[in-house]
Amino acid sequence: MRTLRLISGNTTLRAELLDTSTAEAIWQALPLNARAHTWGDEVYFDVPIEAELESDAKEVIEAGELAFWPDGKVIAIGFGPTPISQGDEIRLAARTNVWAHALDDVRCLQEVHAGDAIRIEAD
Repeated sequence: MRTLRLISGNTTLRAELLDTSTAEAIWQALPLNARAHTWGDEVYFDVPIEAELESDAKEVIEAGELAFWPDGKVIAIGFGPTPISQGDEIRLAARTNVWAHALDDVRCLQEVHAGDAIRIEAD
């Protein structure tokens, strides 16, 4: 089982990687450093990763799923509704590849604000 940590200030989120080509590309690029952006109850950030849209890509994710948007080269982690959500769903801006599952409660990301430094490293 491969795991990583996302760290931003006093917030740490651990996640287990799935067996996908996107997960492998992200794992090979670690450690990653970025600045957070927020969009409703979503934290996202730019990363220098190349990946194709996978056949099971989706716009609506479950809390705890970590996603990657290939066209924007962005990791997105939703923990609640976004501005385009319908009801309580977590709807991202586009179809994304789910590449990991959080081992901790993703609502901890409520403490991450736009502009905050983010580091992702192997656990």
